[in-house]
Formats: sequence, C-alpha cells, structure tokens
Amino acid sequence: MDETNIRRVIAYVDGFNLYYGLREKGWKRYYWLNIKELVTRLLKENQQLIVTKYFTARISGPPDKRKRQTIFLEALATLSDFKIYYGHYLSKNITCRNCGQSWQGFEEKMTDVNIATEMLIDAFENRFDTALLISADSDLVAPVNTIKKMFPQKRIIVFFPPNRFSTNLKTAADVQLSLGHGLLAKSRFPETLTKSDGVVLERPAEWR
Repeated sequence: MDETNIRRVIAYVDGFNLYYGLREKGWKRYYWLNIKELVTRLLKENQQLIVTKYFTARISGPPDKRKRQTIFLEALATLSDFKIYYGHYLSKNITCRNCGQSWQGFEEKMTDVNIATEMLIDAFENRFDTALLISADSDLVAPVNTIKKMFPQKRIIVFFPPNRFSTNLKTAADVQLSLGHGLLAKSRFPETLTKSDGVVLERPAEWR
C-alpha cells in the first residue's frame, strides 16, 4: 500500500450515547465492549487509527452499578492508544408533567463539550485526516460544521449507536452509518482479561 495515501484517523466515542442505545435495544451482552476493537473494525484499508478517545462520567447510582462500570473502565484502561475523558454525573429533581410527582434522577454533563473540544483541537493541530465519531448527539453538529468549514479536506464519519439517530448530525457529516449486531458481537472483550499488575477482570454476570 502507498503510505502517502494513508489517512490518519482519530475516533471519538460518546460512551453514554452508546450505552443508552444498547440498553434500549436490550443488548446488555454488548456492554462488555472492546471500544478500540470496535473502532478498528470500522476502518478502511487505507486508514490508520492514531488514538481512540472515549468520553464518559462516573455514575452516582447504586454500588453494584458503580462496581460494574469501574470494572469496564479498568478493562478499557488496558488498551493501548486509548484515552478516557471524564465529565460529571449529577443528581437532579425530575417532575412528571402529567401527575406532578417528583423523584431523584441523574444526568450526565460535559461529554458533548469534551468531545467538541477534543475534535476542534485535533483538527486545528492537524492530528487527523478523518474523524470517526460514534454518537447521535445533535449538540455535536456545531463542532462538525466548524471543522468542515475551516478544514474542508478533512472528513467526518459518524456511526450512530443502536436505537440512536440525528438528522442534523447526518446532514453535517460526510458519511453516516449505524452500528449493527454483527459488528458489536465481534468486538467484545474476552470473558476475562489480566491487567499489567496481575489483577484479573471478569465480565459482570449481569452483562451475559
């Protein structure tokens, strides 16, 4: 292959957008997802993955859910050329418009801002030829449009998570595709993996 034609790719993965898409689809078995493997399988022959950037927040929910998330984040931390960026997970009062009943809920903050910031910095510093974005968050239309305007030679490819879609993001991107069952099935971590310190991580039973 002619190395002059190699396209540098940076992947930006909206962790909660992907998670909620999988949850709504009922695909818990894909929570144990090797994000870098997934991204690698999305590349074309003339593309080279530079780094994968994963955006999430540590949840404030029940201890068992926090433990499962921690195990997953530790699994992701074993990957090379992989960076995790954290936002905030805040509690808020939610009121039903119909019955007026209120309850405590949680909301993730900062992921869209963090993704937009990283995409713009990487574009202005010419770190990629193609940005691969896994999200259906329409708030990301603005940075995508800015990059396309300032750097028309750069390409933005969007992969929508299951059960997720944004018409505006589809319009803004050069290419829009969706993540399917077959691709996800091939991109899971093994049942167990060992960290560099010898600690063994195991897929949570609830994700089988």
